[in-house]
Amino acid sequence: MSAYHARRLPVHKGPAAWSAILPGQPAPVVLEDNITTDVAVVGAGFAGLSAARRLLQLDPSLKVAVLDAGRVAEGAAGRNSGFMIDLPHDLASDDYAGSGDDRTVTALNRQAIAFALSAAEEYAIPRDFADPVGKVNGAASAAGHAHNESYARHLSTLGEASEMLDAKAMEELTGSAYYLSGLYTPGTVMLQPAGYIRGLAEGLKAKALIHENSPVTGIARIGNDWHVSTMHGSVTAPKVIMANNGQLESFGFARGRLMHIFLYASMTPVLPDDAVKGADRWGVTPSDPMGTTMRKISGVQGGSRIVTRTAASFKPGMVACDAALKRARSIHDQKFGNRFPDLRGIDMEFTWAGHLCLSRNSVSVTGELEEGLYAACCQNGLGTARGTLTGMGAAEVALGHESDITRALRAEPDPTRLPPRPFSEIGANIYLRWKEWRAGAE
Repeated sequence: MSAYHARRLPVHKGPAAWSAILPGQPAPVVLEDNITTDVAVVGAGFAGLSAARRLLQLDPSLKVAVLDAGRVAEGAAGRNSGFMIDLPHDLASDDYAGSGDDRTVTALNRQAIAFALSAAEEYAIPRDFADPVGKVNGAASAAGHAHNESYARHLSTLGEASEMLDAKAMEELTGSAYYLSGLYTPGTVMLQPAGYIRGLAEGLKAKALIHENSPVTGIARIGNDWHVSTMHGSVTAPKVIMANNGQLESFGFARGRLMHIFLYASMTPVLPDDAVKGADRWGVTPSDPMGTTMRKISGVQGGSRIVTRTAASFKPGMVACDAALKRARSIHDQKFGNRFPDLRGIDMEFTWAGHLCLSRNSVSVTGELEEGLYAACCQNGLGTARGTLTGMGAAEVALGHESDITRALRAEPDPTRLPPRPFSEIGANIYLRWKEWRAGAE
């Protein structure tokens, strides 16, 4: 008998701001019974809900149950910046260019985006929550502009469109005179991540069981079935998909191979209509991957607000510390003030940490772990697009469906091992601080 017990449950620091700025949710349905299904999915984020939808697309007769440790959209899915990016976006590179087959990566990302947009249409998710408007890589220095030029050349070799924006165009877009230039790419979908995930979950409830506040404490194979235990109930199913990203390691899988990184973000309170000139909405990723992401939202997305995301820490224990959150808040205040000096000193309404899971060789953990047990994990910091993709892939593998997605995921090697602790933790955090310093004004 195979048995795996959770060594830790998810811990989140700071509020899930994207969910907090939306109207309240219906009361959660907690799993308090012992039920039997065809497939149990662990995790109700981008990967888990996408897996559930793909399962039901392939076989509408399936009985599917999705279990989440917390509320929908209040875990990692509600703590990212909402950029669903189609193009290569390698966070370990200098300019986002990938190290593998970027054409294949782009094609797969676009399958995930098409899947998300079709879900938004099917479930009547507001366009404001999944808006295909593109994004900009902002450059604030000569070095940043050089990164953008390098990335634009790389995109040109792939036959991908991009447009260089000058300082005036960047100010007209963002209302900030901070940027020297920007590189616009049209294929990104800008999400209100909590709004999209809530809508996806609500749409699926017509066909699937979704149980919140039901953390999985263990899974065990008994006979031909898997027994999934929660705090107050259980699910028995012949197939289980683990869609819990870095928390997969809590159950003993890929141990010593996953890098647990926290990125930090702050969000302003609702701003007066005339506080920031420029467009009502925009998204700017930094030309240097370790720089500062900025995003402005408006209207039903949660009011006119600006999000600042920067600073990172490596935490193998999967919990961000209060000191790191305090440090990040100070950095956010500085970065925000540099870009919007007229608003310098504004008191941010929310600051939070988001848990990312990466591998050293930028591969996922997707596919069959053992008979009837599958994973859709390790999104390498690209949880919206790659989470959707790995969820789709795990569902297809579980049902024996062959596709470009399953072939690509099957071809990936295993994640490479990390150096032993404490060397990995010390070394990684020193490296992250150096990368932050090198990113400078970006």
